[in-house]
Amino acid sequence: MGRFPFPIPTGWFAVAFSSELEPGDVKPVKYFGKDLVLFRTSDGEAHLLDAFCPHLGAHLGHGGFLREDRLVCPFHAWEFDGKGKCKHVPYANKMPKKADVPGWLIHEKNGMILAWHDLAGREPFFEVPDVPEFADEGWTDIRTKQWTIKSCNQEMAENQVDTAHFQYLHGSTKMPEATVERRGPHLITKSGTGMSTPAGPVDGTLEVNAWGFGFTTTRFNGIVETLLMSSASPIDEDHVELRFAFMVRKIGKGITGGVGKAFMAEVSRQLEQDIPVWENKIYIDPPVLCDGDGPIGQFRLWARQFYPEGWREGSDVAAAK
Repeated sequence: MGRFPFPIPTGWFAVAFSSELEPGDVKPVKYFGKDLVLFRTSDGEAHLLDAFCPHLGAHLGHGGFLREDRLVCPFHAWEFDGKGKCKHVPYANKMPKKADVPGWLIHEKNGMILAWHDLAGREPFFEVPDVPEFADEGWTDIRTKQWTIKSCNQEMAENQVDTAHFQYLHGSTKMPEATVERRGPHLITKSGTGMSTPAGPVDGTLEVNAWGFGFTTTRFNGIVETLLMSSASPIDEDHVELRFAFMVRKIGKGITGGVGKAFMAEVSRQLEQDIPVWENKIYIDPPVLCDGDGPIGQFRLWARQFYPEGWREGSDVAAAK
């Protein structure tokens, strides 16, 4: 099973920032252990298909292009619409059967293009909400960063309830106490926290809202209201593409810009402290916990819903009940 026992989870996961895909663009991407092709038609709609042409296997994302909003294979010019249906073969007198390419369900919101993944082929049983700050002129435009990390979704997401590491790894001015609330696929984690600043320690509150493993908002209230939207998208079972989108409530031109840069730098610093831990740790089940640890068992119980039914019986779940 390797370092982690988990299959690729169910959920909505970003395959690109919206700003990365202009009308007419065709891009190869790789997520969920599959080669995929992402493109945007002239009406602004984004589409995601499996990458390989069913004819002779050419990758539609390498040399493929759009003609009248159809994706054209670079090898023999077979044409596919946004759902993957083969609409035209230029030299065929009769359209071949089974010529379609599997398509993916995607939604675009909050500046991200999100794809639905489920190993069992189920339809979505939850949605990612519209984040109100994203459309609010009182907040800055998003600033983005991303990383490729050798880890898996559950290991990375568990950080939000692992309260002790904020002080001992990241240097938080105090060890926060966290509470969690499970609402089906929605997990809410609230804690007090402290951050070091040039003006001295600042206390604040932290609220993390996760909709599955693929979309999370983190709101920090301290010096100023700040927001982080993130998506950790599985490339395969051992690698994740992590996207961060930062926003700050506007409080004055110069002040806002300074706070935004400082917030982005601090969150990125902490994330980059996590990476060598994530890339070299293993999953322990059951973990040996003490009374000062955060609600890790509750998190693991919540996480089970994003794997196929009957996937495994973990002793960590019994400890959480």
